Amino acid sequence: MGKNILIIAGDAVEALEIYYPYYRCLEAGYHVTIAAPSVKKMQTVCHDFVDGVDTYIERPAYGIEANAAFADIDPAKFDGLIIPGGRAPEYIRLNEHVPALVSHFFEANKPIAAVCHAAQIFATIPEVLKGRELTAYIACKPEVQVAGGTYIDANLHSDGNLVSGHAWPDLPGLMREFIKKIEA
Repeated sequence: MGKNILIIAGDAVEALEIYYPYYRCLEAGYHVTIAAPSVKKMQTVCHDFVDGVDTYIERPAYGIEANAAFADIDPAKFDGLIIPGGRAPEYIRLNEHVPALVSHFFEANKPIAAVCHAAQIFATIPEVLKGRELTAYIACKPEVQVAGGTYIDANLHSDGNLVSGHAWPDLPGLMREFIKKIEA
């Protein structure tokens, strides 16, 4: 039987950071549930870098279906968690169900893949980062540190059940390590 993977997201999730893991998990034969604040078609965004601009820019990208609401998720039924970045983490972390969902995967020592701005979610549950190391988009470094984690200045980092990536160019390595943990 295939593994059950949960992806949590919301509007303004980075398109590559949700689509790449989603399709990679389907390719591996896993059942994937995309959860959001509500069941709906979410609007993804494309973050890119443009010469002369000091930070990334954002453009509308593809739609993707969230087939479950956070309130209806039983995390015990899932073997792993993927948290994509973009702007979605900044607001889904405020959803009353997200801290317990994410905490479950840490407490049960199940594989977690977090990329880019996903680290913003951990700021609402700092107990999961105490003594942990991870990478994230550099703008999230202060949140990692305030939550008690150690920010690692690298494209990829693995610490126990947590695999973290700096940004979307790091998805191949992130998913390779995540799948190794799922299959172990």
